[in-house]
Amino acid sequence: MGIEHKMSSTSQRASEAGGRIIGPDVSSAIRVPTRNALAKRAADDRRRGAEAEKILCRPFGARIPFCVRCPGLAPGATLCRRLRRLVVAILVTGLLLTVVDISASIASAQSNSNALSDTARAPQTPDVSRYLDQANGMTVDEAVTYALAHNGELEAARKEIDAAKARSRQARLRANPKVDLEGTRQIPPGKDNSVMATAMLPLELGGRRSTRIAVAEREVEVREREVANRERLLAGEVRMKFGEALAQAMKLSFTDELVEANQQSFNLIAAKVMEGATPPLEQNMALVELNRLRSMRESLAGKIEVLLFELRNLIGIPPEQPLRLKGDFEHLIDQLPSVSEATEQALRERPDVQSFKANETLAAARIDQARAEGRLDASLTAGYQRMNSSFPVFGVNEHGQLQPVQDVFHFLKFGVSLDLPVRNKNQGAIEAALADAAAAKSRREFSELTVRREVAAAYAQYDRAVRAEEIFRLGAREPAKANLDVVRQTYELGSKTLLDFISEQRRFIELENDFIDAQLAVYSARVEIARATASPELMKR
Repeated sequence: MGIEHKMSSTSQRASEAGGRIIGPDVSSAIRVPTRNALAKRAADDRRRGAEAEKILCRPFGARIPFCVRCPGLAPGATLCRRLRRLVVAILVTGLLLTVVDISASIASAQSNSNALSDTARAPQTPDVSRYLDQANGMTVDEAVTYALAHNGELEAARKEIDAAKARSRQARLRANPKVDLEGTRQIPPGKDNSVMATAMLPLELGGRRSTRIAVAEREVEVREREVANRERLLAGEVRMKFGEALAQAMKLSFTDELVEANQQSFNLIAAKVMEGATPPLEQNMALVELNRLRSMRESLAGKIEVLLFELRNLIGIPPEQPLRLKGDFEHLIDQLPSVSEATEQALRERPDVQSFKANETLAAARIDQARAEGRLDASLTAGYQRMNSSFPVFGVNEHGQLQPVQDVFHFLKFGVSLDLPVRNKNQGAIEAALADAAAAKSRREFSELTVRREVAAAYAQYDRAVRAEEIFRLGAREPAKANLDVVRQTYELGSKTLLDFISEQRRFIELENDFIDAQLAVYSARVEIARATASPELMKR
């Protein structure tokens, strides 16, 4: 109450003082605006703001309440026109820059697409017909026949047979007689001299010649069996190498089909990318998969070329001569004889077993030869001697004349030379021959055991390989191919991604290669059975 009374008395004094508020301790010379003066000033400010709103320049007709008021920028002023031009220039420049950026992006995308397309157009590689020709190629039987006629190692082994036959002919020849000629003459002034001729004929007693002939004949038999065994091994090796090369050629043909299909897919995706319907990432993924298949193809081509070089070497063809294969892995499953029958046939027909048996008989013949060399031997000798002899005295001849004592004498001699086995009875050679015979017997027995093992192993391998191939063919290959078709169709419809299709395709590629390996395993097992049993189809000519 005291404060209100004080303010009212102050206002009263102020009104009485002519509208000036005089506070205590404030000089009366200071003018303080009254309430009416403040209201008048606010009204003037509002009026001037309204006038400024009327003459304010707003570019492009904007009506923004908080726009800064600048009364000097009238709509017809020069500064306003320059400002409009500046704004228009800035907007046009931004628009042009945007258009340029878009054009550059399109050009960059086109260049990247062209680059990817150029990358996708890899250099043309040799076609699979360079290695596989089902019309004019070489079959496996033709390769075996050619190898048996032109293989260098086999030709050298056949020359060994010729050498053994020549030694056999030499063993049949009898020992040559020996002739010794001797002459003597007395040193001057003597005139004595003599001439002597001696001949010797070895008799080769104790069966020396017959045992020598037997050893030579057994050596010929051994060489023939060894060559037959080399032919068996060569035929099997040629068939094995032919099968490996054929499998790689089949894989190469399958890879070529995949490369062609993926090339078409890549071209389609690249066209969609150019149209903007597919993101560039899919084109890059397709290109990676295409190049991976191309790399796989080059690796397969390298493998088949190496195998063909090895096959050329086996069959006796120069490395630069073209070689194309003909054949497939069909009709490999057939009814085979039982294991016991095949084993008996192998023990009876296999050349290596026959070679070990021939070595055993050769060792026995060498024992007889060593014993014959330790028996008594003899040689016949015969000779003639003419001797002119004289003495340093004179005698009287039939006419009573003196002449030197001198005459010519003729001698004929003969005899027998005996080789007595008293100290050397050829005991060491006999013991060595006996040891060789025991070793030959052990080798023959072990070879028979090896034959049984090889036949059993070949049949077991064939049985398992046939089952694996059937499982692949019926239970894996066809379903995998159907799965790949389904994933491809769903990808084309947009339900699956490209990554799903690539993953399924890789699984199918791996399975198809495994199926070819399974076919090769069946083929190799058949060849192994034919080689283990010395089947006639192994060296079919």
